[in-house]
Amino acid sequence: MSSMMSNATLTLTGKIWVAVGPAGVVGSIHQGRDGYTFKLLRDSDYRAVFPTLDIAKQALHASLLPGSERPEFREH
Repeated sequence: MSSMMSNATLTLTGKIWVAVGPAGVVGSIHQGRDGYTFKLLRDSDYRAVFPTLDIAKQALHASLLPGSERPEFREH
């Protein structure tokens, strides 16, 4: 089972949090009707849906290179 998901299965609500690390933007979290998902800059599609914003933040951070600092999340 892939951790990526089809855009057709995700309905976004418009709320976005940009993840900013020491070198700049690394990805973004998007709120959907069923939870939160994210994309790293290198991703072509959204990841799995997570039930809370905090869990999505943890998953995004865990997807970065080992030893990466936790990014700052800025709501847009």
